[in-house]
Amino acid sequence: MKSDLHFSHNELQEYVHSVFGYNYHAAEQTRMQGGAQKVIYKINFTNGFTCLLYIWDISSNYFQDELLEESTFQNSYGSSLFSMNTVFLRNHGIRTPALYDMRNGRNGFEFDFALVEYIEGQPAESYFQHPNIPDKHALFQEIGSMISTMHAIGREQYGKADDDKMKEIPCFKLKQDDAINALCYASKHIAMIKENHDHLLHKLAQLESQIRLRSHHHLIHDELGPNHIIIDHKMQPYLIDIEGAGFFDLEHEHSFLKLRFGEYYRYFEQENLDSARLSFYRLCHHLSLTSGGLKLLHRQFPDRQFARKLAAYHARQAIEMLSHNRD
Repeated sequence: MKSDLHFSHNELQEYVHSVFGYNYHAAEQTRMQGGAQKVIYKINFTNGFTCLLYIWDISSNYFQDELLEESTFQNSYGSSLFSMNTVFLRNHGIRTPALYDMRNGRNGFEFDFALVEYIEGQPAESYFQHPNIPDKHALFQEIGSMISTMHAIGREQYGKADDDKMKEIPCFKLKQDDAINALCYASKHIAMIKENHDHLLHKLAQLESQIRLRSHHHLIHDELGPNHIIIDHKMQPYLIDIEGAGFFDLEHEHSFLKLRFGEYYRYFEQENLDSARLSFYRLCHHLSLTSGGLKLLHRQFPDRQFARKLAAYHARQAIEMLSHNRD
């Protein structure tokens, strides 16, 4: 993984001048923590302006092996997906940071990069313990309303915003394949997963067999945790890390929301969700997050404690699903 800056100061200065003009002088660029798939720098300017520099560099991606080997994994990575989804979401009234400029492999660099609006604020999870109950309630109602608006956007075929072609297999089959791959990886490194490999494989197939085909899909974020919603100083929510957004089963999103938001999931609850899909996708999430945590751990992700806890927690949850059905 790269630890050095992707741009020298002079290279950065030349770039921002070409976008914002010669009154904008970069004072410093600071690499922000987190981010398993893209690198983000915070750029402060001498005139008080701040923005973000996004870098899509596969050599800095902790899941580069999957990107090179698995076609479905590429559905959540890349500058073209980011720019397309930024336009699509903003055109539909969904708040997400503005895209100031995008360069796709130009100017001699081996990676794509973009200048993006900096939303000064905190992730939604920081408001879980907010002391002002009425303000907290109003905030999560606003978040729930924004997500409901996004989920109300629908069409017949699943896929990205620019891909409404008829697909040969239903979308849940893709997630089943991903879950099987995740199970295979996790069973090599976690004893209780290895011991229950066949039981988990059977459970996955059992849950999948209960799903009925449908012909309508909804716009989802695809990995919507409270860390992917930034709250600005006006208490307005913004979606970030939007590369994976597209049309899919709504239950895929809701099962993830329930995992990540806990008691605050009540602000997202919706009637008429398919319980069979909810259970199926929940197991898929547990297996994927177990494998994902392990891969971060094995690939020297800086927050090793987070990666270790992520894998261990979801491994236990997957095993627990063998004896209990959950929505």
